[in-house]
Amino acid sequence: MTSRVHHSSRLELSQSALRHNLDFLRRTVGDHPIINVVVKANAYGHGVEQFVPMAEKCGISHFAVASSGEAQIAFESLSTDSSVMIMGILHDSDIDWVIENGIEFYVFSLRRIEKVASIASAMGKTAKIHLEVETGGNRTGIEQAKLREALAIIHRERKHLQLVGFCTHLAGAESLSSKFRIDRQVDSFFRVRRPVLRRSRQPIYHVASSAAAMIRPEVRLDMVRIGTAVYGLYPSPDVHNTMLLGVRNREDVRLRRVISWKTNVMQVRNVDRDEFVGYGTSYQAPRASKIAVIPIGYGNGYPREMSNRGNVLIRGRRAPIVGLVNMNMCFADVTNIPGVDDGDEVVLVGRQKNNEITIRSFSEFSSALNTEFLSRLPADIPRHVVK
Repeated sequence: MTSRVHHSSRLELSQSALRHNLDFLRRTVGDHPIINVVVKANAYGHGVEQFVPMAEKCGISHFAVASSGEAQIAFESLSTDSSVMIMGILHDSDIDWVIENGIEFYVFSLRRIEKVASIASAMGKTAKIHLEVETGGNRTGIEQAKLREALAIIHRERKHLQLVGFCTHLAGAESLSSKFRIDRQVDSFFRVRRPVLRRSRQPIYHVASSAAAMIRPEVRLDMVRIGTAVYGLYPSPDVHNTMLLGVRNREDVRLRRVISWKTNVMQVRNVDRDEFVGYGTSYQAPRASKIAVIPIGYGNGYPREMSNRGNVLIRGRRAPIVGLVNMNMCFADVTNIPGVDDGDEVVLVGRQKNNEITIRSFSEFSSALNTEFLSRLPADIPRHVVK
C-alpha cells in the first residue's frame, strides 16, 4: 500500500541516465560478455525494487547481490525471467530456498560444496553454483591446493551441482598502483582454470568488476560484474583518466548520474549578526542573515562532515551549509538568494537549473567513498523512477 504520509526527502532515478551508462558499457566491453549488474547494498542505495526493473527495461537479465536476504528482495523485484547470483554469505538454512528458486550462488569451500550437494540431492534438484577460487585477494575463494578436489566433487555430484561459473575477485583494479598485484591475480586465474577448461561443459568465466571491465580487456571473458559504473560513477580517477586516453571528446566517456536527492525548505529564519546557528558555536553569523532550515540530517544519510562545508541548491543557486548537521536537520545560508520561501525545492544531490551537486563532492570533505555515501542512504526514503 502506498503511504499518503510525506517523507522528509525523496530520491529520483533517471531511466535515461541508466540507459546511457549501459549503452556506454556495452560499447566498451563488446558484444560477448554478459553484463551482470550488481545490486548489493540496496542497489548502491538506489533501491533494489525500483532499480532491477529499470535495468531489465535496458536489456539486463543477470544481477548480483551479497547475501541470501538481498537475493530474495532482488528475486521478488524481477519483472522478467532474469537470473540472480549471490556473491557472498549464504546461510545453510537458506540453501534450499535458493536451490528451489534457481538462484545462482558462489561456493568457496569443500564443506559448502558437499553441503549444497547433499541438500540438492534430498530435494531432487540441481543447484546452480559459481566456484570462486582464491588468487591473491585473500577475501573469499577456495584455496588452489583444494581446487582439484572441489572439481572432483562437483563432477561426482553433477546430477545435483551445475557449475554455472568459475570466478575470482580482483583486489583493487581501480588503482594503477595495484597493477602488479592485479597482474599476478590474473595470471594465477588463467593458470588454475586449466583443469576446468578440460571439462566437456564449460562454465562462465568471470573476474572483472567495473574498473577491470573498463580498462583491462583481457579479463572481460564471458561475464563482467558491473556495480559502480552502471550507477554513473567512475570507480576511481585512475580509471577515468585511462578511459580519456585516445578520445577527442570527454563526452564520449562520460557516465551519467542516475540518482538525484531532493527535499524542501522547512522554514526560513532571520538571524541577527553575531548570533550562532544550530548546536554549539561552530557558526556565528557574520552579518544579518537568512537561514533556510532543511529537514535532513545525518540520521537521514546526509553526512555530518558536510557541517560548514557542503552546499545545496535552492532556486538554482548554491547555498552553503552553515552550522553543524543535526540528526534530522541542517541549515543553509540563503542571504544572497532572493525570494527563498518555505517549501522551496532543495537539491542535495543533482542538478537545478545550471548548477549541480555531485556525489563526488561528498567524498571531498570526508574519507568516504562515493559508493559508501550512496549505500548509507536509508531504505525508507521514497524512490521514484523518472525519464
